[in-house]
Amino acid sequence: MSKTISVTEYFSYFKDKRLINIFIFGISSGFPWVLIGSVMSAWLKDEGLSRTMIGLFGIVFGAYSINFLWSPLVDRIKLPFLYNWLGQRRSWILFCQSFILLGTLLLAGLEIKSNLTVAASLCLLIAIASATQDIAIDAFRIDTLSESENHKATAAAAMATSGWWSGYALLGALPFYMADIPAVYWPQIYFYLALIVMLLMSCVFWAKEPESNREVVQAELEQVYQQKLAGNKQSKWAKIAAWLAVTVIDPFKTFFASNGVKTAIALLAFIFLFKIGEAFLGRMSIVFYKEIGFSNSDIATFSKVGTAALTIAFTFLGSFFNQKYGIVKGLFISGIAMAASNLAFSWIAMVGPDLSLYAFAIVIDGFTQAWSLVAMVAFISMLCDRAFSATHYALLASLGNLGRTVLSSYSGVVIDDWLAGNWALFFVLTALMVIPSLVFLYLIRHRLYALENNYQR
Repeated sequence: MSKTISVTEYFSYFKDKRLINIFIFGISSGFPWVLIGSVMSAWLKDEGLSRTMIGLFGIVFGAYSINFLWSPLVDRIKLPFLYNWLGQRRSWILFCQSFILLGTLLLAGLEIKSNLTVAASLCLLIAIASATQDIAIDAFRIDTLSESENHKATAAAAMATSGWWSGYALLGALPFYMADIPAVYWPQIYFYLALIVMLLMSCVFWAKEPESNREVVQAELEQVYQQKLAGNKQSKWAKIAAWLAVTVIDPFKTFFASNGVKTAIALLAFIFLFKIGEAFLGRMSIVFYKEIGFSNSDIATFSKVGTAALTIAFTFLGSFFNQKYGIVKGLFISGIAMAASNLAFSWIAMVGPDLSLYAFAIVIDGFTQAWSLVAMVAFISMLCDRAFSATHYALLASLGNLGRTVLSSYSGVVIDDWLAGNWALFFVLTALMVIPSLVFLYLIRHRLYALENNYQR
């Protein structure tokens, strides 16, 4: 699908100040992955834990895969005091960030090797709070643009993606640089990370709550249910049942009704399959870098700063491509790039700690991250009903996160027990994991083109 849009016209979208809020909240969304992901993996590795144990520690990321279960509550429940002060979306964001801050501060005072259960519990607390925060942040982004502004959706996806990588990689580089300073240890580093969380919390007050007719639509649906349950009579139980129906049943009912059951299942299956290979690589990447011989500073420079800078740069190129030629074609390109990126890491495993080869792999990886994230964020956004934006996005994104979180927790088992520590073969295997999703994408491409055309009207 071709879009008649010039580069100048497309980049004029970024003059919209609302996209800055989307970028900032993207940072808030990405930063918790530093706290319980890359930094935690490095800390556990330095404490002498096995690759299997480090991989299993990532089970806490399962919260991102099941957050759709409580996403209707984020759409519907008004938090006392905070709602009147900040509105529906921002109140939930600040509420969740408070728990992320608490978990970070408690990790900072922990002797982790003798308190693995406590550490895992705190990581789970951060993961649940962060996964819930993501529900509100994604809904904030979707609600920010009206339906008449869908042409800006890929620009918004680019800002969300670049923000996420700024939080995960640019800010995530700081602890690795600090870890190479003599007499600076991981628990101390977590105190500095808590300060960053506090700074991100302050940004909630700068943003403007988006306007939405969500509550009007939901109220009308409640009235319909009450009429069915109690007719014209006033019934307390009918009101409760109507509220629960709109909160829990309607978000899922409308998704399957608008797409058809077969297409809806097909869409869910594709989203689940798309990034499994990349997830397996990502979970073990820090362990691999340290085992192969790269220093903490090397990891910070290449995997954090380098990847972030390239990803952010390619994000805007990828978003323009998606705007001009279509999101579906963007997904095809990013899927092929994911496989190539994984094979580059296999090459490093065979050659050793070669910085030039590391830089080459990071360039490919940056391209992959940018195009795949922008395309997927825009793709999922176009499937969401505005009346249930939090629930719909959480449902779809959680499937993508399932491979990225729960299944990837067994990546350590794969490398240790199945492949006997053969990193080169491990990365080849992750590259092959991309193929089923590309085949599936090809088979459903015509339906996806139709959805995309309707979305852009």
